[in-house]
Amino acid sequence: MTCVQRTSRVILEAFIHTVRMKDAARTVRGSRGQVVAWALWDWGSSAYHAVVLTFVFSVYLTDSVGEHLGGSISAGAWLGWSLGLAGFLIAVLAPVSGQRYDATGKRKRSLGVLTGLTVAVMAAMVAVRDTPGYLWLGLLLLGSASILAELAQVPYNAMLRQVSTPASVGRISGFGWAMGYVGGIVLLLICYGGFIVGKGEHRGVLGVATDGGLNVRLAVLVAAVWFAAFALPVLAVVPELPPPHADPGAERAGFFESYRVLWRDVRELWAADRNVVYFLIASALFRDGLAGVFTFGAVLAVDAYGIADDDVLLFGVAANIVAALGAIVGGRIDDRVGSKTVVMGSLLAMIGTGLVLLAVSGPAAFWAVGLVLVLFVGPAQASARTYLARIAPEGREGQLFGLYATTGRAVSFLAPTLFGVTAWAFGADRWGVVGLLVVLALGAAALSVVRSPASLRKDP
Repeated sequence: MTCVQRTSRVILEAFIHTVRMKDAARTVRGSRGQVVAWALWDWGSSAYHAVVLTFVFSVYLTDSVGEHLGGSISAGAWLGWSLGLAGFLIAVLAPVSGQRYDATGKRKRSLGVLTGLTVAVMAAMVAVRDTPGYLWLGLLLLGSASILAELAQVPYNAMLRQVSTPASVGRISGFGWAMGYVGGIVLLLICYGGFIVGKGEHRGVLGVATDGGLNVRLAVLVAAVWFAAFALPVLAVVPELPPPHADPGAERAGFFESYRVLWRDVRELWAADRNVVYFLIASALFRDGLAGVFTFGAVLAVDAYGIADDDVLLFGVAANIVAALGAIVGGRIDDRVGSKTVVMGSLLAMIGTGLVLLAVSGPAAFWAVGLVLVLFVGPAQASARTYLARIAPEGREGQLFGLYATTGRAVSFLAPTLFGVTAWAFGADRWGVVGLLVVLALGAAALSVVRSPASLRKDP
């Protein structure tokens, strides 16, 4: 925990320096307390991403619950299909939901409802025992949590403009990403030490029984409580903004009518500023590549570079610490040189580092080169969010972040597919890195034609 505590202290010190800076920016400025409250939601939401989706519950579903499923379709395949269906529903619902949050002036209320529903679904996972008959319940709950958590991200991202100024939005966005990384690290260590580590019928320092998967189920329940606790500050501290009243028809529109309003707004957006559309396309590509780096990192570590199974979690913790520090530093650079420069520089650095990774072998080399690679993931993710927050028209942030979520899902198959194709074609998992690098290169090429708005001189 010493390393985590040191990292958290560095992040908090950087944040304090950030919010003390004075500027005469034209947008509404959030107080220091509002910025911390907003970022704590990122810290709390890591409970879903780290414990439920990535390291604990999804693995429990495929390795324990569905271990003896039988039939020609594996539990892993069912997991992929359920998350794919969830991704489709997110792509359909996210943009119109964001548009409605903006029109009705209910961003914070929507964030509270969606967060509460996510927490409730996570808590319900405690009922999923480690027998095949519970797989379908587990998949239903996981898919539902995926939809709710992603939809909650839309109003949360839209609130970035409420707690920042044009001069500080990069640093505050980076701070939020870093809080998410470190929150995930701390919670993973708590769950691992308290419920997972060890062998036999009792696990963790708490000595929880493994019968019926109780240790994992309790770890997920702790994650639900964690998310709920750290989501409360933003709901209590950051104020709700009134609707912009720019389009009363949008406020009165029903659910299906909202799609007509959305399509009209997208046509207007294309006619007025195609640069926004180009950015959404470019970000969909490179964000899929960024997700692929974390998704397949553990697979590569064990299968291609010889890292022991027990050390994978340690590498994951170290990777999150490095990515968090990268997000903090990248956010400060963002406010000086612009979001596009940070994203492009990060992508090019990752491509170069990935080529080095192909040329090295062994656990030590993977630790060194792999951590350099993930150093640039945080800045790319944070500055992509910052860029969209800067160019979003006033009062339409939720709609654009809804489209941001949709376009991100539209090509989410690309990195996994190319990873599998290149690994199969070259006969080794390490060559799957080539597929990830291709996706990052496509994203960088698409981003190269994206211009920053003329009114935002700081973005080159």
